[in-house]
Amino acid sequence: MTQEIVTRFAPSPTGFLHIGGARTALFNWLFAKHNNGKMLLRIEDTDRARSTPEAVDALIDGLSWLGLDWEGDPISQFSRVGRHQEAVEQMLSSGTAYKCYSTPEEIEAMREKARAEGRPPRYDGTWRDRDPSLAPDGVNPVVRLKAPQEGETVINDMVQGRVVIPNKDLDDLILLRSDGTPTYMLAVVVDDHDMGVTHIIRGVDHLTNAARQTLIFKALGWNVPEMAHIPLIHGPDGAKLSKRHGATGAEAYRALGYLPQAMRNYLARLGWSHGDDEIISLEDMIAWFGMDAVGQSAARFDFKKLENLNGHYMRATGDAELLGHWKIYLQHADGGDAALFWLSQSDNEQTALTALPGLKERAKTLVELTESASYLWRQRPLDTDEKAQKILNEEARTILKELHNVLSTAPNWGSETLEAAVKSYAEERELKLGKVAQPLRAALTGRGTSPGIYDVLIALGREESLKRIEDQSA
Repeated sequence: MTQEIVTRFAPSPTGFLHIGGARTALFNWLFAKHNNGKMLLRIEDTDRARSTPEAVDALIDGLSWLGLDWEGDPISQFSRVGRHQEAVEQMLSSGTAYKCYSTPEEIEAMREKARAEGRPPRYDGTWRDRDPSLAPDGVNPVVRLKAPQEGETVINDMVQGRVVIPNKDLDDLILLRSDGTPTYMLAVVVDDHDMGVTHIIRGVDHLTNAARQTLIFKALGWNVPEMAHIPLIHGPDGAKLSKRHGATGAEAYRALGYLPQAMRNYLARLGWSHGDDEIISLEDMIAWFGMDAVGQSAARFDFKKLENLNGHYMRATGDAELLGHWKIYLQHADGGDAALFWLSQSDNEQTALTALPGLKERAKTLVELTESASYLWRQRPLDTDEKAQKILNEEARTILKELHNVLSTAPNWGSETLEAAVKSYAEERELKLGKVAQPLRAALTGRGTSPGIYDVLIALGREESLKRIEDQSA
């Protein structure tokens, strides 16, 4: 019987879902889906100061926005401390761990001596084979792994290849602190085993942990999961992606007006490739994904490429679905209240759906779409931008007055009828179409640029359009 593939995403709750973590989650999710397996979610919340309910909610919110689901309930690492301690007792009984009574001062003295002798500063194994009866009174020991001192630890990494670490370079790391709390290294191993994780997919910055965790797996007599350490994401300047590059959290990209499907597509292409394919549907991503196509080199985040990709998805997404994404964006955007209030009014949602085909053709993000759509909810008389003010001169007002008369007698308010009426008027007045369309655009939207003028007329409807033209033709 073939073993079910189980991956896990195991973030620390920091108050947001880091974009690098989002890519790691996506790779875990895609690998599991491709292999008809499942992804689990574990919150590594042992840092109680940072691990607030709000921080956990922010992580889950980011994953949900990206459309990445997981099997079962999120697992709290902190809630499993008793199980971690139980595993250490097993190691003490089997002789693969021992209690260390060295004081912090003694540890520091060992490190100083090692530095002075040109050796790596680490614990020297003083209590490794010492009789526990020699333990001093009043000292709470830590528990250390009795790591092999000869040979080597090999990781056959699915991305990085064969990685060999001499065991002499791996010290007897701490498993339990003196207060009985487990260390990260121990907790990760116990949790991965108990959760049935078959494949660990994470950033290459965890590669140094892999050898140590492999030793713990073996010390407990457990199978070591397959490992894949994926390249880091760098900023455009080649440095590790950080706050100075701008948005680093998934929620920031949502607030910047990016669509989740565009983010998924873009993140999938950061380190993984499928020929020259740039635009990849979710179905194809799942069908094609494999660790063999993940490179070893760091991926560079290209904001311009993301924006262009997002523009594609804006145009390709159905109007009703895009409206749903737009509402979610407005809930998290600064200044989105006016648009949300307008959308909540009766019939306005239908008006928005009518306007969306024209709006999405000219917008690369939901921020741009909102700005272009703002004519829909701005109150009369419209405020006008500098470009519109220049357009609305005396000649333009005369044109608008005449256009008002032409449009008010239009037999119906359809796109073809309106276009025919405006073009006919321009021809009669021997005016270029732009000479007529520009004042009309400025009057209807208050802006010098806007979606197609006939789209605007249809979206606003007969009554509102005529009133706005009248406001500017007086």
